[in-house]
Amino acid sequence: DAEGLLRIKEENQKHYRRAQRHQEKKEKIQRHNRKLGDLVEKKTYDLKTQYEHLASLRRMHILELTSVIFPIEEVKTSTRDPADVSSESDNAMTSSTVSKLAEARRTTYLSGRWVCDDHNGDTSISITGPWITLPNNGDYSAYYNWVEEKKTTQGPDTEHNNPAYTISAALCYATQLVNTLSLILDVNLPKKLCNRQFCGENLSRHRFTRAVKKLNANILHLCFSQHVNLDLLHPLHTLRNLMYLVSPDTENLGR
Repeated sequence: DAEGLLRIKEENQKHYRRAQRHQEKKEKIQRHNRKLGDLVEKKTYDLKTQYEHLASLRRMHILELTSVIFPIEEVKTSTRDPADVSSESDNAMTSSTVSKLAEARRTTYLSGRWVCDDHNGDTSISITGPWITLPNNGDYSAYYNWVEEKKTTQGPDTEHNNPAYTISAALCYATQLVNTLSLILDVNLPKKLCNRQFCGENLSRHRFTRAVKKLNANILHLCFSQHVNLDLLHPLHTLRNLMYLVSPDTENLGR
């Protein structure tokens, strides 16, 4: 029993010394972890600072791009309210007729159905200049209507002020701007759309509407990535959504 007790004491001593070594190793690991934690915290702060600096650079490049090359702004139209014009020509017009004209002015026939549009006839959005605009309500039917009419009409085209040319140019510039913004912001676009999609050959109605939907999807994707206020966005308002995206008031632009 004495020999067994001595053997157990020796084993306990070995375990005690081993436990001391483990404790020292544990403390060493804890000190190392604290050191790594401080380093990670410092690196995280540096990374956050770099992200903020990168965001400010992106924001500066975007604002410079949209002020020098692709300015987007709201253009007031000179269209008078039909109710005012009609009331001037007919003083006996009833109030119900005036209200019906005002209501008709706020509706647009778009893709086979009537839709409400509060901005109809009031403003339009221009890109690269006040002469290149898109309808505020997203109705681009003038383009493919012109294409269909041109198929049946022979002879040279001398209509330089045709709205179809304006729509095509505006959509072409918008596509170039969106593709450039995706590179600056480092955001992959969900739809592939080349810069020359809306210029060159005349697109059929199906191809045109399909390309417009792709462009609108890419613009909305960029707006979502930059946390643009969702209440301001509309799926059909191409240039208006783009204008909200690159606005200096967008707090998270460049994130």
